[in-house]
Amino acid sequence: MRRTEFREKVIHLLYINSMDGSFEADDFSKEILERYDGILSNLIAIDDIIAKNLVRYTIDRLNLVDLAILRNATYEMAYTKLPKSISINEAINLTKKLSNLEDDQAKRFNNKLLDNIRKFLEK
Repeated sequence: MRRTEFREKVIHLLYINSMDGSFEADDFSKEILERYDGILSNLIAIDDIIAKNLVRYTIDRLNLVDLAILRNATYEMAYTKLPKSISINEAINLTKKLSNLEDDQAKRFNNKLLDNIRKFLEK
């Protein structure tokens, strides 16, 4: 499975979780479920990082698809050894696919926020 497809499935699970939905664990690989569990285990810290880096915006105003994308990217940047630039690039590509309207506002917003998070984590 390609990494982009992996991320998309994790984002799908995060979205389901944010809607208080349920899913069959058997439908997902062990690796996907481990990432999902890792994000949920660190959700308070991840949301805190996101919230601290929003400018004139609050986390509760984010649409749930973007929030899932941002949570996964923030997890990758904070808790894995993956280069932050790859996490950001993948998140922007997923934003374009899953959330962006034709005006590119979601893409620009998420890109700026993830860059703020990258700088915050590198301090």
